[in-house]
Amino acid sequence: MLQKLTINNYALIDNLEIGFDSGLNILTGETGAGKSIILGALSLILGQRAESKYFFNQQKKCVIEGVFKISGFHLADFFEENDLDYESETVLRREISADGKSRAFVNDTPVNLTALKQLGEKLIDIHSQHATLEINDPEFQLLIVDSVARHADLLFDYQTKFKAYKKSLSKLNQLIAESDKAKADLDYFQFQFDELEKGALVADEQEPLELELSTLNNAEEIKRALLNANYLLQDGEAAALIQLKEAGQALGSIEKYNPAVAELHQRINSAIIELKDIAAEIEGIEEHTFIDEARAEEVNNRLSMIYNLQKKHRVNTNAELLQIQEELSEKVQQALFGDEAIEKLQKQIAADKTELEKLAAQLSTNRLKAIPDIEKQVLETLAEMGMSNSTLKIEQVATPAPKGGTDNAAVVLTATGIDNIKFLFSANKGHALAEMSKVASGGELSRLMLSIKSIVAQYTALPTIIFDEIDTGVSGEVANKVGIIMERLAKNLQVITITHLPQIASKGQSHYFVYKDDSEAATFTRIKQLNKDERVLEIAKMLSGDKPGESALQNARELLSI
Repeated sequence: MLQKLTINNYALIDNLEIGFDSGLNILTGETGAGKSIILGALSLILGQRAESKYFFNQQKKCVIEGVFKISGFHLADFFEENDLDYESETVLRREISADGKSRAFVNDTPVNLTALKQLGEKLIDIHSQHATLEINDPEFQLLIVDSVARHADLLFDYQTKFKAYKKSLSKLNQLIAESDKAKADLDYFQFQFDELEKGALVADEQEPLELELSTLNNAEEIKRALLNANYLLQDGEAAALIQLKEAGQALGSIEKYNPAVAELHQRINSAIIELKDIAAEIEGIEEHTFIDEARAEEVNNRLSMIYNLQKKHRVNTNAELLQIQEELSEKVQQALFGDEAIEKLQKQIAADKTELEKLAAQLSTNRLKAIPDIEKQVLETLAEMGMSNSTLKIEQVATPAPKGGTDNAAVVLTATGIDNIKFLFSANKGHALAEMSKVASGGELSRLMLSIKSIVAQYTALPTIIFDEIDTGVSGEVANKVGIIMERLAKNLQVITITHLPQIASKGQSHYFVYKDDSEAATFTRIKQLNKDERVLEIAKMLSGDKPGESALQNARELLSI
């Protein structure tokens, strides 16, 4: 339930704090005093989008905070799923700057508006006089039946499996489309695959082949250069090794006279050894360098084949060609064996549909059992509020197949089962049943919605319901009956009601008066909780005007049972 609401800098409110009781809370005040402004602020911490034009002071941010007691309403799973700290006393806060930037928090943890809205829907149901329009919404009517049927777990199980079923259907359509395309392109894919497979490609063969071909194409020049290098090192009359040996001998003859010369002699000997090793390697390379035109042609043909395949498939490496070859193999396999995967998925879908039909049938049975109770309780509640001649008929029919659809099955599955629910109503004896908005006045619709809400409240764990002038169009004894219904409703949950009717205002456990304060430079909306004497005076004013007489005061006391 909502324990406390704090509002700073919103519309006509500069700073306001309200503490609510657990039962029936009444808000009264003149039209325009700011009652709906308070609800507007509350809606912001329930996830509604904000517009900066509603701020009072454009130099300050708007801050709205609500403290909720949520123990006993099975919300721990929601907090865990959204990675939030669960507290039995939970704080929702909204901060909005003048430029429209908004931040939301749950127990001081930042959240997005979607999460805030989802939590808000589990905490409060705000019902305004305009919300009676939703009574003709098929989804709302189905929600009413499902609430009374008390099969939330069954419905959740069905909806979870239905989502998986729809995904499987989508996947099946995709597989069929891909299989049809693969079959149409099979010859083309098979030709391309065979061509690549015939090439017997190796991922890293291209670079070695290119190097080998370069060597073969220049073998004569390479061999000549190697022979010349070998001649200059060791075979020529003035070969480098011969010259170094002579230089070494010259130094050796004088090294005994100078230690530094001995070191130089040693270095020349080391150079001779290194040059002999180089000469041997040159000789070995030269001996293994051949002019092989046949091998050159073979390598050239291989590289030409590789280059042609790369150009054809618009890639630069064999690794990319091998990847394409693998993809083509998969397409060929899909064309040849795709029907097996389709058949397997079709069997799974058929089994899933059978399971869904069983769950949907159980949902339908539960709804059918709940409908008479709803009709009976709504009519009984309406009779209490002066509408004893009302008739309510809830129709439950199978969901029709979509126009132009191909599904010829006897049962059409939807996200909520196989049922279409329609509420038909007549407020007067002898009049034909029709959609409620067509046969009921505003006051009648308000009472009808109140009766429905009072029934649903018995079957749901919603902590708080707010009625914003739902009593529009009623008066006198009917208003008194409406107040009794609200009083009874408040035994199961917290009820906050904005009203202009003294009969309803007198039923509240707590009474709050909303008014405009003009005592300062600007006008502000204020609120105060009324004590017993103040309640008598406020209800008397609601009965007879700003200056109530003794009869009005006495009437107010009687309404309050004082």
